[in-house]
This record gives sequence, C-alpha cells and structure tokens, in this order.
Amino acid sequence: MKATEVPAIDGAYLFEPTPYADERGFFCRTFDADVVRSVGLDSDAFVQDSVSRSVRGVLRGLHLRSGAGESKLVRCSYGRIFDVVVDLRTDSPTYRNRAFFELSGETQVTLYIPAGCAHGFQALTETADTSYRIDRPHDPAEDVTIAFDDPELAIPWPLPATSMSQRDREAPSLAEVLKQREK
Repeated sequence: MKATEVPAIDGAYLFEPTPYADERGFFCRTFDADVVRSVGLDSDAFVQDSVSRSVRGVLRGLHLRSGAGESKLVRCSYGRIFDVVVDLRTDSPTYRNRAFFELSGETQVTLYIPAGCAHGFQALTETADTSYRIDRPHDPAEDVTIAFDDPELAIPWPLPATSMSQRDREAPSLAEVLKQREK
C-alpha cells in the first residue's frame, strides 16, 4: 500500500492498495496502520466504521461537521462513485479548493479527508457501496450541509441527481454556511 498526497487539498491523501489477483478474484489490504502513520496521521484515532449503499445517480452531500470537525477515510468497496472534497479550513493553504476523484471497488483506493473539509459523492453504478472510517462519534447536532449545486462551487457532477435526502435538497449555499460559521 502506498500513500500519495492530494495537491489540491492540504493534508488529504490517497491510499492505494496492492491487490493480489488470481482466478478467484482479488485480495488487498484496505487499511494499514503503518502506512497511515507514515504520513503523520494517528491510525488509532478512527473510532467508527460505517457503510452506505447507493443506486446510480444518488447524490450524498456536501457534508461536514461543525466544532472540531471530523477526519475520515472513504473508500468505494463496490461499484464506482464520483467523490468530491472542498477545503473549508480558513487557515489552510488550499482553502476553498475542490478536488474530484473516481473511487471504485476495482481499485479499493481510500481517500483521507481532513477535518474541516466538506465531502460528497454520487453513485455512478447501479449499486455503489461506500465505506467510511471516522475519527469521532457522530453527533447529528454538528451536521452541516452545503448545496450540492452551488454555482460558486461549480461541481461537475457526472449524472443528474436521481435521489437525495431532504436535508441535501434543502441545503444552504456555501456563502450562507460560511456566514453562519462566522457567528
């Protein structure tokens, strides 16, 4: 497994496994504490694993946590997703940068998203399972959502959004969220 910095988002990394394939399929390590530590992250900080299943066109996000934020490792374990990260850390050299990735069950690449970054994704296949490893227990009172179609972000979602939660549909603009955070 190797770790690669994401230039557009300070502190973000891609963890690329080395799959072992044969006639049965493949096997690969999807988490390696030594590799995580090698880039300065605390491998023991992750306290919760979750998974979501989405159908083609489903859009989830853009989400982030208020307060101390939340760091996460995100991997598409089955299917393919279009993944988006927006840096909203005002003290970051990549503040307001966006980065886009295609994550897939074929590659099992894991994306590390630092606390303070918004995250969202869209399922590109009929079924897409997305796994998360999060460094804080979830507190719904800290949930923040930003409009997926905010013109200021101009995210090039590859498909029309076929389904999303009410919270995501009614999310405020980035400008509104940033104004609220200043209070």
